[in-house]
Amino acid sequence: MSNPLLDNREQIVAIDTHNALGSIEMLASQVQQIWELSQQLQFATHYQDVANVVVAGMGGSILGTHVIQTVFKDELKVPVLIVPDYEMPSFVNEKTLVIASSYSGTTEETLAAVKDAHAKGAKIAGITSGGPLAEFLREHNFPAIIFEPTFNPCNSPRMALGYSVFGQIALFAQAGLLKVEAAEYQAVIQTIADLHLELSVAIPHEKNAAKLLAYEFYDRIPVITVAEHLEGVGHVFANQINENAKTYSEYRVIPEINHHLMEGLQFPKATEESLLYFTVHSDLYLLSNQKRFNLTEQVLEKNHIEFRRYSLTKPTKLEQAFEFLLMGTYTSFYLALLNNQNPTPNPWVDWFKGELKRS
Repeated sequence: MSNPLLDNREQIVAIDTHNALGSIEMLASQVQQIWELSQQLQFATHYQDVANVVVAGMGGSILGTHVIQTVFKDELKVPVLIVPDYEMPSFVNEKTLVIASSYSGTTEETLAAVKDAHAKGAKIAGITSGGPLAEFLREHNFPAIIFEPTFNPCNSPRMALGYSVFGQIALFAQAGLLKVEAAEYQAVIQTIADLHLELSVAIPHEKNAAKLLAYEFYDRIPVITVAEHLEGVGHVFANQINENAKTYSEYRVIPEINHHLMEGLQFPKATEESLLYFTVHSDLYLLSNQKRFNLTEQVLEKNHIEFRRYSLTKPTKLEQAFEFLLMGTYTSFYLALLNNQNPTPNPWVDWFKGELKRS
């Protein structure tokens, strides 16, 4: 199973010509930069009167909201909805906080959606690195985190997870929608440091869980299986496998899959060879869901479907989210190398956008 490629930085650089690895290695610096920038952010008192929150964004720029929706589910006092589209729902009004999230600040759907929200009288905030979105936010003096992507050398939004994920967490905290203390921020930084020591290129494949998992995923269809606070990161992981490794993947959530999906494991028989479930365990799950994971794995075994179990160890939901996030990021990166794919470019997405502009 060994492959010297994953242990050889020179060979990695030959494939990873945009330096996605550099962005992964700078995750903690991204978090630190965005946290310090967010501490300068102030919301006027009328922003406290909010009945719901809508985040407008696409692709990598919306990943933070997926994480927030599940990690902070027990803390959020108002509904949080994602709108990956050009227009806002009809319920959006002066008691809605609309957060525009676009890494580049040029995403046409997000720009259209935030202008629609403004026309509907919604409260507006945003997070971006610049572009027309930054100009719009500055022009109207809306509260915003506008950052220089200093620590994202590949300049891909999905490799800017410190900016996009922790950046949105910091913005939500400054808006009073959730609470993140300095000690929790420091714990996230420490979690990232711990995982780098376990998963980085310098750690040989036989001792590196992310490299070993990439070997397991190679030429298979990974099914990321999660519950509760890890659902958002499961979504991120599956997206990264799609975009970084150019591999089909999906994520599934317990207990929902126990009500239908298990019956679909019987056919076609080819799934016995192609599917590989990755079941993510946590002591922070409800006991009923922990039991469901064990029973689900029994169902997989009885249907001759392979699975690999991964248990998170950090003590809080937020720390586990970043523990899982970095595991997923490294795994998708290593899988891209095994597929001989540069992780950063998205040729089909770029082709699609080009055709849209031509039509």
